[in-house]
Amino acid sequence: MSTQQKLSDWIDAHFDEEVAFLQEVVRIPTDTPPGNNTPHAEAIAGMVESYGWTAEKHAVPQQEVRDYGMESITNLIIRRPYADGGPTIALNAHGDVVPPGEGWTKPPYGAVIEDGYLYGRAAAVSKSDFATFIFAVRALEALGIPLKGGVELHFTYDEEFGGLLGPGYLLREKLTKPDYVIAAGFSYNIVTAHNACLQLEITVNGKAGHGAMPHLAHDALQAANKILNAIYGDLPNLEKIKSKVPGIDSPTMLVGRIDGGTNTNVVPGKVVMKMDRRMIPEEDPVEVEAYVRKLIEDAAQGLPGITVEIRRLLLSHALRPLPGQEKIVASLQQHGRDIIGEEITAQGTPLYADARLYGEAGIPAVLYGAGPRSVPESNAKKADEKLALEDLRKATKVVALTLLDFLGEKA
Repeated sequence: MSTQQKLSDWIDAHFDEEVAFLQEVVRIPTDTPPGNNTPHAEAIAGMVESYGWTAEKHAVPQQEVRDYGMESITNLIIRRPYADGGPTIALNAHGDVVPPGEGWTKPPYGAVIEDGYLYGRAAAVSKSDFATFIFAVRALEALGIPLKGGVELHFTYDEEFGGLLGPGYLLREKLTKPDYVIAAGFSYNIVTAHNACLQLEITVNGKAGHGAMPHLAHDALQAANKILNAIYGDLPNLEKIKSKVPGIDSPTMLVGRIDGGTNTNVVPGKVVMKMDRRMIPEEDPVEVEAYVRKLIEDAAQGLPGITVEIRRLLLSHALRPLPGQEKIVASLQQHGRDIIGEEITAQGTPLYADARLYGEAGIPAVLYGAGPRSVPESNAKKADEKLALEDLRKATKVVALTLLDFLGEKA
């Protein structure tokens, strides 16, 4: 029997255990906000002890976390060193999740299994890959063959806020410097690049007044409307900008939240808007932010009694291909074809992820893991998020075989 077949057989033999492990991972809430995520990390650290593994717990200083807008972050590194002479591959998945929201027909933290699917918040993105990566490494080590290099499992808790206190913290503190990274993704597609993202908070200040005497007030909502018109009026220009990266089209821009006013009969004295500007990899984030700020400021220029404050909430850079990435892609594609039975694409995505932080540190990274062909199929970040268990099985095998390519004695 071939080594590859033994690897696949081990995953099949332990698949019920892998599914049960994933259920436990999903059942511990990690809604972000509020972002009290240390209890989840502590639980994962305890769970891997049964495999004889030790998880390093890297708690981000409490004040830094609170200033960031979250409650607690403890990132984990599980190091599995082998013989000298091989690369170190980091496998990264994030445990923080967006809150469940409304409309669920299954308990969002129930990890219910029905008709071959596991339902729950982060079942697809990206708690599923806690299981994918852990069981891929366990399968590799169970072969009992000589290995060289090493694996690091990075379980982090800040992707939804941008990653600066997740992978960013591990890299900033020089706790890790792997040679390659595979970050959580989808089983039918390898992500090699992703968009950048700029998020701004726009506060429009006016002067509140009685609705019967609006001439004595300065209407912040009217001013905000002018800003909205400027933002959305710029969309045709963005549609003309095209990326050369397959899977990525044009930049996008929207206002996702608006808060303001005090009552129906009161002229709004303050309106706060939060906007999102996605940048294709070819764009310069500094230039884009300067342009957007000027667009907003010009829209409100000269309005009596109106002032505008613009605060950056997030600047997430793009993930761009680096030399060495093609080796990971080739291995994942080969095993994806064999296991999944179809051609596995490698392309960009308009989403953004904290994998970019590894890229910014000069480490070639791709996104790949358990999930369907596209985000909508899994209901990711929506009600009834789900994962096909067969996709979990396939992704675990593909990752394990890729690790064998890089770390096996003949690598």
